[in-house]
Amino acid sequence: MKKLSLIFIILLSFNVKLVLAQEEAYPLEAANVNIEDKASLQRGLRNFIYSCFGCHSMKFQRYERVANDLGIPEDLMMQYMIFNPGIKFGDLMTNSMDEKDAKQWFGATPPDLNLITRAKGVDWVYTYLKTFYEDELRPYGVNNKVYPDVGMPHVLIGLQGVQVDTCGPNDDPELVDPLTGEKLCGLKVDSSRKGSMTPEQYDQFVYDIVNFLHYSAEPFKQEREYIGVYVLLFLLLFFVFAYLLKREYWKDVD
Repeated sequence: MKKLSLIFIILLSFNVKLVLAQEEAYPLEAANVNIEDKASLQRGLRNFIYSCFGCHSMKFQRYERVANDLGIPEDLMMQYMIFNPGIKFGDLMTNSMDEKDAKQWFGATPPDLNLITRAKGVDWVYTYLKTFYEDELRPYGVNNKVYPDVGMPHVLIGLQGVQVDTCGPNDDPELVDPLTGEKLCGLKVDSSRKGSMTPEQYDQFVYDIVNFLHYSAEPFKQEREYIGVYVLLFLLLFFVFAYLLKREYWKDVD
């Protein structure tokens, strides 16, 4: 029985490593988030509410906490970020989508983005939102480089435009001319189907969302790091007194 359990654990570990290796096959782009940038966090909240909140909830976060942390007055939060008159300022950020309906429409219930950001990391989410591309074989006409065959439609396609994959099956994920820096192979926005944003504007739009999700996944992080500095200073001061006390006790022994 113990041998069977050991074999099961080894196989399970191997499968987990295999899945992770498959998910990380596409190179992730660094998001370089900064939770001290309040303007970015405020824009990210706006972008999330208007583009993501219809499907993805943030049931472990509260409107009041977000508003206080991001410096948003209560009246503005209630007017521009909360559309249901039955929702109160201190309520959790849950949406109205029924989970059973969502599973029927998309094949799976859209996950809570707080959990996804904590589990996958900001670089994964950032690259994921930038690597949708046209794929006529998929139900929604798009696929994703980071999460192949994902069941999510590209809800930001009107902003980014339609990306096409110019790589063949055996090409590198992104091939760049070393002299000109021009992309020879990779994801490119179709010039005839551009979005309402330039690539730079879309990158900023996605960055702001990811920056907000990074903050919201762990709202106490900045406060914890701030308190941690004082804890370390206290321990350093305590060490000095402890060392002097130790010398006083041991001087007679020596």
